[in-house]
Amino acid sequence: MPGGPTINDKFPDIKGETQDTTEFSLYDYLGDSWGIVFMHPGDFTPVCTTELGTAALMAKDFEKRGVKLCGFSCNDGKSHKAWIEDIKTVTGGSVKFPIFCDPSRAVAAELGILDATNMDAKGLPLTVRSVFIIKPDKGIALMMTYPASTGRSFAEILRVVDSCQMTVKHAVATPVNWKNGEDVLVNFPLSNAQADERFGKDGYKIVEVPSEKGKDLARNYLRTTADPMAS
Repeated sequence: MPGGPTINDKFPDIKGETQDTTEFSLYDYLGDSWGIVFMHPGDFTPVCTTELGTAALMAKDFEKRGVKLCGFSCNDGKSHKAWIEDIKTVTGGSVKFPIFCDPSRAVAAELGILDATNMDAKGLPLTVRSVFIIKPDKGIALMMTYPASTGRSFAEILRVVDSCQMTVKHAVATPVNWKNGEDVLVNFPLSNAQADERFGKDGYKIVEVPSEKGKDLARNYLRTTADPMAS
């Protein structure tokens, strides 16, 4: 994986220090859970302060989805602890999840997330602001990278988690702007006969489109069905 891991690669077992331990292992921490690792260029940065506070305030939303959070910043554990106090004061969020320490940038270099155009006061490159959603098998389900000036949308991250968790269990995909409970799409590779077996003949709808008009097709490309995880 030159340049760092990408979608469907295994996310490496980063090991080292957090604000609470010097013997952290990402794999041990995640166990069989889903995980989210979100990168920050450094402690005491304004955008990241608001993000970590929001993540802490939304911890129960992630917990009920079986998702464990892990931050990552290029400072040491002492710095992280002081930053966490600021985060609590500013946002009201108490950061209980680990924030990985990488002051040498060694792990960031392995992950391919250093930005040579963005340096700290010591002239060292900072990490890009990437988010990795990690499946229980440690494969990367999603990557998103934000500029330093733009805060992440945790509502969007939750939406993506919901989509990823559903689509690994069911033969569906989620359309644009999908939200929990809304109709989803039948997986494109499935033939209509296979869709009949999966969803029942009346369990999905074929969307009529001009390109398919008058054709007897083994597989229509646009088919909708109910959210299989809706209560």
